[in-house]
Amino acid sequence: MTRLSVLFAILLLAGCSLHTPVKVALSVETPPAYLEHQAVDEPGLPLDQWWLVFNDGHLNRLVEELFEQNLDLFQSIARLQQVEATFAMTRSAQSPVLTVGGNLSRSQQPGLAGNFTGNNRQLSLAAGYELDLWGKLAAQSRASELELSASRQDVQTLYLGLSARLTDLYFFAVEQRAQLALTDQTIASFADTLGRVENRYSLGLVPAVDMYQARQSLAGAQAARYRFETNLAEAEHAIAVLVGRYPERNPGGDLGQLPDAPVLFSAGIPADLISQRPDLRAALRRVEAADARVAIAIADRFPSISFSGGYGSLRQDVTAGLIKGEFWSLLGNLALPIVDGGRRRAEVDKKEAALREAVANYQQKVLLAFQEVEDALVNNFATEQRVKRLVETAQATATTLRLSTDRYLSGLVDYLPVLTAQRIDFDISSRLLAARRQLLADRISLARALGGDWMQDKMDLRLQIEKDKNR
Repeated sequence: MTRLSVLFAILLLAGCSLHTPVKVALSVETPPAYLEHQAVDEPGLPLDQWWLVFNDGHLNRLVEELFEQNLDLFQSIARLQQVEATFAMTRSAQSPVLTVGGNLSRSQQPGLAGNFTGNNRQLSLAAGYELDLWGKLAAQSRASELELSASRQDVQTLYLGLSARLTDLYFFAVEQRAQLALTDQTIASFADTLGRVENRYSLGLVPAVDMYQARQSLAGAQAARYRFETNLAEAEHAIAVLVGRYPERNPGGDLGQLPDAPVLFSAGIPADLISQRPDLRAALRRVEAADARVAIAIADRFPSISFSGGYGSLRQDVTAGLIKGEFWSLLGNLALPIVDGGRRRAEVDKKEAALREAVANYQQKVLLAFQEVEDALVNNFATEQRVKRLVETAQATATTLRLSTDRYLSGLVDYLPVLTAQRIDFDISSRLLAARRQLLADRISLARALGGDWMQDKMDLRLQIEKDKNR
């Protein structure tokens, strides 16, 4: 009776967990609003497929090509499918195992009356099942499921990062092409000025130094062109590789123009960021998976019970006659760890330390995510102000250049004011192009920092396509 009571108590405890799940809290208190958020007259833009707000058809086609052909995405999807298979294998441990076996043979052996030839046939059915004592198997399945969820978030993070990188590269390439056009325009202007100075020098109206300074300005502008040409080529090469092509020029056709920066994307509040960022969701899932592994290590220190059984039929010809009939077996197995040199206790300590590491990693990622949004907000505001000031400066320098050129050609001033005005006008115009592109980059950085959930549909579509291919 005592043995039956012990067995009954064990069966009641089967499936119970000896570990209380950890509750993860942020290491800091979040403010009700972002500190660097600047008030705007218009409501913020939604994050859904944010690159569409730039209204650039070439960019949109490249992004779709990125989602279809990028090799990093291919690798990420393949890794996700591996994790899905691992989860299916882990979950199967909670189900009974049932196998069917059989054999058929014909043999000959010597006997007193001569050689005997007989047939042997056997058909069997075997089953096995482990009781989930202390919730060990359930914890293994949950840890694997959480890793699968984290891997799905990793794929979404990759979608977000690749789309931001491609868009940033695209507008950088657009800017470099605009810089080339500006440089060519400046070279033509410098060449025209040089021709006029040389003409005035031949007439003895200006000293030789004016002619050499004009040549110096022209050569400087021509030298600057190669830098922009190199930047454009490298950006176009990178875009081509991102969309799965050999490095080439003009991927996707001619580039568009630098658009005006759209209004800020809707930042929301800091508390919402945790659910918006796929990398934060992945980090949290890995904390929960680490917690489940602690439960596994604890449960491994306690007894385990498994059952196995078999049933079958046998038909065998022997020299003494025919043997046939049914056979069966039933086996119960109890494993109780007693002495292991502290290995299982050390395993618990190891998993608990891994859990603490995962919690700290998650908290650190959250803080860095807040920092990225705050940085993006302040950068957007600062770059907007810089663009406004550069526009005003460019207008002033253009007027200065025109007036100084007219005065020089009229013989009222020497060449130095013209030279200075030319260089400043070129420099300010170039800086304005770079600042306008930087403002677009700041918008992209904000969209990337805020996250979103548009990547879910893209990933699900890609997974379905891959499954259809493998059918």
